[in-house]
Amino acid sequence: MSGTLASDQTTSGGEERKGPLLITEDEQLLDDLLRLCAAAGALPEAVHGPPDRKGDWEAAPLVIVGDDCAPRLRDTDKRPGVLLVGRDADDSAVWRLAVAIGAERVLTLPDGESWLVDRIADAVEDAGDPAVTVGVIGGRGGAGASSLACALAVTAARSGLRTVLVDGDPLGGGLDVLLGGEKEKGLRWPAFRESRGRVACGALEESLPRLHSLRVLSWDRGAEVTIPPPAIRAVMAAARRRGGVVVVDLPRRVDEAAAEALAQIDVGLLLVPMELRAVAAAQRVVAGAQRQLRDLRVVACGGPGPHMGLDPEETARLLELPLAGEVAWEASLLDGLSRGVPPGANVRGPLARFCAGFWNRALARSDGPRPSSATQMALGRAGFGDVRGGVPG
Repeated sequence: MSGTLASDQTTSGGEERKGPLLITEDEQLLDDLLRLCAAAGALPEAVHGPPDRKGDWEAAPLVIVGDDCAPRLRDTDKRPGVLLVGRDADDSAVWRLAVAIGAERVLTLPDGESWLVDRIADAVEDAGDPAVTVGVIGGRGGAGASSLACALAVTAARSGLRTVLVDGDPLGGGLDVLLGGEKEKGLRWPAFRESRGRVACGALEESLPRLHSLRVLSWDRGAEVTIPPPAIRAVMAAARRRGGVVVVDLPRRVDEAAAEALAQIDVGLLLVPMELRAVAAAQRVVAGAQRQLRDLRVVACGGPGPHMGLDPEETARLLELPLAGEVAWEASLLDGLSRGVPPGANVRGPLARFCAGFWNRALARSDGPRPSSATQMALGRAGFGDVRGGVPG
């Protein structure tokens, strides 16, 4: 299959989505707003003052008010998602009107057109907090980073979270193969080479193969292994806007495409075997990743032998990174893969237990008021202390 998703034009059924409520009597402004709604793939409702029908004001995903009608909305109940479009952003009267109607932003056209199109599309898609996005990197070749990435995604999906697994390593062989779905219909990375700007997050999700209750963006079996950085940026942003969690299997060498993926990662997990040679290799990986990724943490992993020379704390100390946890050797993993059992499917195995403990911390929420970015709150507060076999320390 091939194709691109360049803009949020329609729903999967081909119909325009319900859009914002437009309140203005200015015909030129109305024409501009209708044009911008069309660009966002939204079907708006336009009125000349406070809505006559009960519930229209409250139910609209977004309300855009022209400054010509704003004075008549002073007594309307306050609600989130109100924008005021004025002729002159430097006019103090416009700002007083914005406060009076509870507008979250004042903007002028054409300067604010690009921002407004994105805001309309977000409202129509009901975009909330972006996905918690976790990147997994192997400290050395063969460390098992792809298996950890798959296990994190399988564990998140098993708990009911909307989950997207992104294969960011073009030379890794394909995560769809690791999940036993290389023949599953759906788009792979080469189909998105020409993607630019805003990719429709709903259409992206629906276009990807569905494996083990999650969506997977992997590579096909073709020779093409290069995706332009703007396409990486657009597709990753779309995956994050959908919410839930996004897990990215990252290459050890950071090129321009990998840098675009790293720039959208909330926290990175560096999987490092507990041996000196692996630590030496991982130090070079860290140097490249930290140019783009602020929060990088070590997951120390065991091997088939009884002892590998280092313990988890020493492994993290040598790399001068915080320790996210330890994953013990799982002897049954390779046998499970040969039988079509994905990493993390064995809920009692050390890999699945680590992943469950990790998500419990990463997705923690307080009972108090939530800040504007719940994702940042969760990741900042979680701390990712020592997690052994999935049991938080």
